[in-house]
Amino acid sequence: MIYLDNAATTSLSKKALETFVSVSQEVYGNPSSIHTFGRRANHILRQARKDIAQSLQVQTDQIIFTSGGSEADNLAIKGYALANQEKGKHLITTAIEHHAVLHTMEYLEKRFGFEVTYLQPANEQITAEQVREALRPDTILVSVMYANNETGHLLPIQDIGKLLKDHQAVFHVDAVQAIGKIPIFPEELGIDFLAASAHKFHGPKGIGFLYCRQAGFDSLIHGGKQENQHRAGTENLPAIAAMATALTEQVKGAQENLNTINQLREQFLQNIADVNYYLNQDEKALPYIINIGFSGHLNEQLLMRLDLAGIAVSSGSACTAGVIQNSHVLAALYGTDSPRLKESIRISLSEENTAEEIDKLSQTIKEIIGGARTWHSNNK
Repeated sequence: MIYLDNAATTSLSKKALETFVSVSQEVYGNPSSIHTFGRRANHILRQARKDIAQSLQVQTDQIIFTSGGSEADNLAIKGYALANQEKGKHLITTAIEHHAVLHTMEYLEKRFGFEVTYLQPANEQITAEQVREALRPDTILVSVMYANNETGHLLPIQDIGKLLKDHQAVFHVDAVQAIGKIPIFPEELGIDFLAASAHKFHGPKGIGFLYCRQAGFDSLIHGGKQENQHRAGTENLPAIAAMATALTEQVKGAQENLNTINQLREQFLQNIADVNYYLNQDEKALPYIINIGFSGHLNEQLLMRLDLAGIAVSSGSACTAGVIQNSHVLAALYGTDSPRLKESIRISLSEENTAEEIDKLSQTIKEIIGGARTWHSNNK
């Protein structure tokens, strides 16, 4: 089997697994307990928080552990909006965000009367100028992802951060797809909230964190005083420690990993140079993700045949009960009638992939396309 769906989740690294097992077996005390077992657990917790903070070059107390990226997004957006609605009820985001952001915005609109501006891509891009034009005196939060999870598009985070410097609106960034792959330093970028999920950088599932520059937001989970009173509940210590191990490992090897990914990407595109394909991304996109379409070939059929050949890729969009739904990201970029929505697949790479796997992928795609019937669309 060849796994090329790393934007969905990555394998757990050997070091992260070793950390997880070791902490599970040896450090099972509650970090909030005051006895020896608890103090030992608390030491592991504090060290993990310190390691993650160092990777981002931020303060240790600015890291809040969550159950993943979705909770981190919800905590930042709901928590801040509900706590600061007296300053205004206008929010800004983009139409290509992950559903963890889009559905949170919709919830605030429907249940609490917030007004949300959804920026639409212009020429396949979201720009800082669009944010500037959408800003109002009552805007209190702007949420823009760092890298799109379907296409790899990199958004102008630094420019938006500078733009918001003299505005009351805080800046939330979903960095789930980018962190551990490229250098991200929130303070330099003007980011107030940053969400991350461990299983996207070879850590365990069900754990993530939220960086918050300062307090001033409501908790979503109430109970104990864990996480500096921002997120109640006994911490998932083995997963937290493993996440810190994985992130430290990925940040340390980021440049080498990026070189490997660029080589694999270039190899794949060279291998299929004689195939009629198009890319749903620009040259600045995160190279880990290849969103590619093959004219006249339905992605659903291509995905099934690749799976039968032992190769795992995805459409990048939602899948319910085995039925692929059209991508809201591609719809925003190219229009709801574009054939790209039914022709495109997402190949997402990891430094653990090999040149041999890429050759196998390329050959299999060429065999499938060469022997498959094409479909016709009037919208090409």
